[in-house]
Amino acid sequence: MDTPPSTRAEAEGDLAERLMRVARLLRRRGAQQLEPWDLSPHQVRALRVVEREDGPRLGRIADELRIAPRSTTDVVDALEGRGLVERYADPADRRASCVRLTDAGAALLRDVRRARATGAEELFAVLDAADRQRLADLLARVEEAADQT
Repeated sequence: MDTPPSTRAEAEGDLAERLMRVARLLRRRGAQQLEPWDLSPHQVRALRVVEREDGPRLGRIADELRIAPRSTTDVVDALEGRGLVERYADPADRRASCVRLTDAGAALLRDVRRARATGAEELFAVLDAADRQRLADLLARVEEAADQT
């Protein structure tokens, strides 16, 4: 028997609300996990972009973080001041700067990943391995479908 449209909409709204609550919980816990390193979520995301992109320009980091270029400069300045990244002239355009991780930045990112993995493990401990895999698969499907629209 099909679910009536109004009940289906209510169920989907409830699902969206539940997902948002879990996402907020993850963000709060993630921010708490960063406290020992005195890092903001933007700074960690910037470190991950720098690692993944292997020497991106500041504009690329801004695009990935979805923040203004001036804000990106502030984020990178703070990371550079702590010795986690370094700027260098773009070999293709000496007027532009690129950013790379330092050894200290790579080590810190590894530590942060371990702490976050432990935190996620604690949060999702109520699910067995099969349920976690199923949840990951379902979320991947939703994300892929959203990317195609």
